[in-house]
Amino acid sequence: MTFVQIIDCKTSRVDDLNRLMDRWVEQTKGKRTATHSIVGKDRSDASHVVEIVEFPSYDVAMQNSQLPETDRIFREMVALCDEMPTFTDLDVVRDEQMYKATSRRLLELISTSGELPPLDEVLAEGYRDHDPNSPSEAHGMDAVRREIEMWRGAFDFDFTVEDQLADGDRVCTRWTWKGTHVGDFMGIQPTGMELSATGMVVHRFREDGKAVEGWWQYDLLGVMEKLGAVE
Repeated sequence: MTFVQIIDCKTSRVDDLNRLMDRWVEQTKGKRTATHSIVGKDRSDASHVVEIVEFPSYDVAMQNSQLPETDRIFREMVALCDEMPTFTDLDVVRDEQMYKATSRRLLELISTSGELPPLDEVLAEGYRDHDPNSPSEAHGMDAVRREIEMWRGAFDFDFTVEDQLADGDRVCTRWTWKGTHVGDFMGIQPTGMELSATGMVVHRFREDGKAVEGWWQYDLLGVMEKLGAVE
């Protein structure tokens, strides 16, 4: 679960504090485990400064806090502050950007070669897929895995994410698919052809960041034409 730490301090030396943050980033380059950092100044109180730092997890954040550079910078930060900074530790339970990452992660899991890994890190139990090219909806983890295995058995492929848009609990991902036809696909014997298609998927997420529903649109007709199955 993503972890966020909020550092709250009062200082009349904001510029010095910013320079200190720059030095911290430079000194911990290659070792710092934070993935995102924002420093904000209170519009109603110029001496009130808040830093929001994001980490992949609490354990990873603790690794960062144990760096000798972090300890040294913290002591210098305390010296710049009018009073002792306060720390608030938060486990993130909802984040639209996280939803985007989960959609990308699902495409990555689907297309990675080798044995299909567990999908429960990204999909909720009871997940439902809507695919207009499929005669029936895939409902539940087992049904989804069967659909994915059908594609993986027919093609060596990967996805390139072109665009993503998030709105509330939904993420739309536009992608390009490229694959090599290496196995039976809808009765068509392997041709070795290299194919490509475009499409998109809208995923709906629940608060723990797992997808509960997906709606797919893609150019299956174009793929079938290239394979010579339709004119």
